Amino acid sequence: MSDAEGNPLEEGEDGETEMKEEHPDYSEEEENVPQQSEDDLFPWRETQEEKEAEEEGEGSLKEEEGEGSLKEEEGEGNLKEEGNLKEEEGGGSLTEEEGKENLKEEEGGGSLKEEEGGGSLKEEEGKENLKEEEGEGSLKEEEGEGSLKEEEGEGSLKEEEGEGNLTEEEGEETEEKAEAALAEMVAGSQEEITGVPQQLTMAMINLERLPSTDSESLMSETSLTIDRESEHSLQTESLSTLSSPSDYELAITSSEEKLMISLQKKMAHLSSAELAQEKVSEPVKEEKEKRREKKVSYVDKGKEEELQPKALTPAMGSDSLVSTSSKDILFQKDDGAKVYPLTMTWKFGWNSSLPVYYIRDEEQRVLLYANAHTAVIYNVYKNTQHHLRGHPNVISCMCVSEDRRWIATADTGPDCLLIIWDSFTGIPVHTIFDSCPEGEGIRAIAMTRDAKYLATISDAEIQKVCIWRWTLAAETPACTLDLPKEYGFQNYLIFNPTNNKELVSNSKVRAIHYLWYEEREILIHSAPLLTEKTFNKHVGKFSQSIFHLNFTQVLSATLEGKLVVWDVYRPPLSASTLPYIKPCKLVHLQKEGITVLTTVDSYIVTGDVKGNIKFYDRTLSIINWFSNFKLSSIRTLSFSKTPATPPTEKSNYPSDCTLKGDIFVIRNFIIGTSDAIVYHLKADETKLEKLLVEPKEAICAISCHPYQPLITIGSACGMIKVWDYEKKRYLFSRVFEKGLGIQSLTYNPEGDLLGAGFIEGTVYILDAMSLENGIPEPFNYSRTSVTHISFSHNSQYMATAIEYNLLGSYKNHLEVLDIHQTDQGNYPTCMIWYPPLTKELFLLISNSGYKVKLFNSTTKMCRKTLLGPVFGSPMEQVQVLPVKTAMELERRYLVFINRDKVGLQILPIDGNPHKTCAIVCHPNGVAGMALSHNGHYIFTAGGQDLSVVQWEVNLSALEAAVSLGGEDLIPFYGLVSGGREGKFYRELEDYFYYSQLRSQGIDTMEARKVSEHICLSEVPFVMRAIGFYPSEEKIDDIFNEIKFSEYVDTGEVIDKITLPDFLKVYLNHRPPFGYTMSSIQKNFDILGYTNSEGKKAIRREDFLRLLLTKGEHMTEEELSDCFATLLGLNPEGWTSEPAASSLKGSEVRWEEELPEEITAEIFVTHILGLNISPGFEQDAEVSEGAREI
Repeated sequence: MSDAEGNPLEEGEDGETEMKEEHPDYSEEEENVPQQSEDDLFPWRETQEEKEAEEEGEGSLKEEEGEGSLKEEEGEGNLKEEGNLKEEEGGGSLTEEEGKENLKEEEGGGSLKEEEGGGSLKEEEGKENLKEEEGEGSLKEEEGEGSLKEEEGEGSLKEEEGEGNLTEEEGEETEEKAEAALAEMVAGSQEEITGVPQQLTMAMINLERLPSTDSESLMSETSLTIDRESEHSLQTESLSTLSSPSDYELAITSSEEKLMISLQKKMAHLSSAELAQEKVSEPVKEEKEKRREKKVSYVDKGKEEELQPKALTPAMGSDSLVSTSSKDILFQKDDGAKVYPLTMTWKFGWNSSLPVYYIRDEEQRVLLYANAHTAVIYNVYKNTQHHLRGHPNVISCMCVSEDRRWIATADTGPDCLLIIWDSFTGIPVHTIFDSCPEGEGIRAIAMTRDAKYLATISDAEIQKVCIWRWTLAAETPACTLDLPKEYGFQNYLIFNPTNNKELVSNSKVRAIHYLWYEEREILIHSAPLLTEKTFNKHVGKFSQSIFHLNFTQVLSATLEGKLVVWDVYRPPLSASTLPYIKPCKLVHLQKEGITVLTTVDSYIVTGDVKGNIKFYDRTLSIINWFSNFKLSSIRTLSFSKTPATPPTEKSNYPSDCTLKGDIFVIRNFIIGTSDAIVYHLKADETKLEKLLVEPKEAICAISCHPYQPLITIGSACGMIKVWDYEKKRYLFSRVFEKGLGIQSLTYNPEGDLLGAGFIEGTVYILDAMSLENGIPEPFNYSRTSVTHISFSHNSQYMATAIEYNLLGSYKNHLEVLDIHQTDQGNYPTCMIWYPPLTKELFLLISNSGYKVKLFNSTTKMCRKTLLGPVFGSPMEQVQVLPVKTAMELERRYLVFINRDKVGLQILPIDGNPHKTCAIVCHPNGVAGMALSHNGHYIFTAGGQDLSVVQWEVNLSALEAAVSLGGEDLIPFYGLVSGGREGKFYRELEDYFYYSQLRSQGIDTMEARKVSEHICLSEVPFVMRAIGFYPSEEKIDDIFNEIKFSEYVDTGEVIDKITLPDFLKVYLNHRPPFGYTMSSIQKNFDILGYTNSEGKKAIRREDFLRLLLTKGEHMTEEELSDCFATLLGLNPEGWTSEPAASSLKGSEVRWEEELPEEITAEIFVTHILGLNISPGFEQDAEVSEGAREI
């Protein structure tokens, strides 16, 4: 701890009013102000559900008037002996005098005694009645002054020696009447249950999801508590004999089973008429069972926290892990067999812009933090992680409940989600899918102290505040409020710890106070504007806001080290004025800008830009601070939920900075700093421990050691870290001087050197085990980023890839040996050597059209074109998965990444969609990929999301998917509309056989020869007939692919093709998404001009000239034939048709049919005759619909 600082309140700057002059001491105010109840302070706090719950509690089960059934008391079978119980033919109800007599006997008797004599009622039958009554609630009679009241510790079944025991016949008769009374009671409970408001029922269904807190018990929020004063001594004695809550539930279940058996025996002897009267219907029993289950978990208020995980709800079921879990189950669960091809096993890094939470600390230290689109629960002692996965975008905000049981996470981006998790099991208990349909996600989130409500602020231009009743499984907010733009971008939100209906948020320029009137479904807000004239001082930009410990004020911290104190005015509901806040004081609390403001126990805590952590009392007098740790700017503070251990002789708590020098007792807490380091401070020893040290800037470079389980991670901040990825242990690191950011990393084949390429063009050769310089001086031959590094097989040479100017390559003696065009309309995205699965040596090139092409490495001929993985974007990087044994060489796999996914592809590629899989790894983009030396793990770097993900490979799962997908052509049928029996495939068969007729001559009189093949020359015509229009270059590629498909093995050239092979060729060569308006419009944007209507167009003469001179040149005759056919001027078809018209294309005046200027829409609809989807966007497809008309 640093030297004691003076009280900042007493060292106010010139012109600044001190707190003690204008604002009295808070502690003195509290002594002088008369004590008010919580209801007086917060008259709006009672919700509609609470009122309904109270009404239900007052209207607990009553017996029907006129039935006069036996009065059942809560106790172990409190049936009275014959002297106390009298039957009356009209109804058999007890008289007032008899009721008084029973009460007197109960007062004198006390506890239950065993009956003497053989005819006494069995004790277990008494237990049955006890359990039944506990399940149904305490019974009350509506009528008569003689109604018996249930009193705790009184009136149970007992023996009265002077009056004799019940005979067996009387006991059976009494038992029959008790069962009849039970049926009436159940019927009454059915009527009671059906009258319960649906909203209260939904609240009870979701009560399991609510945490238990010390300050506010769930029992105070519902009417299902059991009246302690109405419990008899027998009930207390019975409960005390149960060893656990589960025993209590089992006891009730067992007693009900016995009761039902007894009822079944009795009903077997009844007549059909009697059975109809006394039979208990199944719906009634189901409602009774549900009611009993709900009440079991709330029997003992002192054991509420213990019993809560045992509670059962219809949403979770009796086998739900959420309802039965303990705090340790998260890290005790066995993941079992891996059923996915890729499984996330570890996340390196964390998002330092979001908080770190201290969620568990009794016997294990557990943290919660965000990493890209995943929330990570990290057990420090066990060095294990549990991943909360489900968000499609990077997590933007998160919060936890007071008891650390419930976690809420939200993201920003398309299809954003709001998910609530159970931290005991890691299970998502509720997901809100349309949390912000008009915006781009959630920017701030907060949870009430009892976890009943969530509040969110959207990440949109017009921000929206929403309050969610998530415990009721609500899909829409209970209340919303749109915030004006002048309030600034609100990025921090918090609830009042003592009032679920009160919140405060702030942007950099405005603090807002909210009050939720739940009954009216409105959210009132107050947002006073602060200027320099308000306090005659510069206020600064707000960072965070909290409610003062006295809960009558709000505090807002600024980056100037000041604290704005707001008075909160809460008029009663009857008043005409609305609640509002008013600035009353500007306190210059410290010199350093405040970045974190929170409370713990009786302290107000701040963290600042200089790494100081300071503790103030409720009068804002400083108590203690930590400044000797030399930390960077504080981003987050999270205190343990376990109170601090009281000081003892062995304690080592520091002294505070007051004159008394008292012992400063504080809870342990977690510190997160701006340089992506997480610390743990043990207050008893003032011991600071580093838990996480991660890169604070983009991670673009990763590399795996060639034969050891080591992963090296490089960051733009100049940090290189080395991990053991099997033991998940950090080994060593090096941080380069400022300005040197890592862009690429590569080990040499021997694994003793590490090449590092930097953003500014420098290349370092490092020792792989120490990260020290391997050569005296680094290479510095480039002014741009070094994107790739590669060593030769013997480590004698090293190559680097940079952005290079080919036009000036001769100056640096860089000679270009060959330039080869791989495709006409698509550009290549990545390239590797194809593994030796065939006799030919291929280069595998992936392009932007989702195609994979195999080129002969010698002739550069395209030997195969195949449909590659189609997962939202083309492949951007690809590697062959390493193998270690000769048997594994027979089956090889590709690993690829695209914009945001990582995937596997089984080789050889043939277009089968089941041979590939992918999973989202980094929603904002993948920056790099590395493979472990044994092929068991894949690593992906996320760039700006500051994360690296380790994926475990399970090839058997991928092989199983291929087997389930079918063999031969079955997987390919699914790629065409309608499948094997659909219209498309039927037309393909017709065209295929018509092509055989064409090749044999349409007008021939000779016998037809039907075969399974068509000649190679017919392939382009069939392709065009079914809607695929390949260019001349693509036709040449198709011919080469078919002709030389067996040449290497047999030396023969193929000149025909079967229908199954044709289907595969068609599916692999056609555009994966058809023809879209976006691709056509793009061409017009490049070639055209802007016309008077603001559209891109091409003049008619320019359009014809381009067709004749650019691209694949057309002759004038071909051009005339095409347009004559397209415009319907030559109805017999093109000249290629055997029965073509004698009218030549040159004789047709087709130019006059073309408009003066041609736009993309005119070209598609008027010239090509295709149909555009109604309301098309940039990616709308064009189809053949117009031609069919």
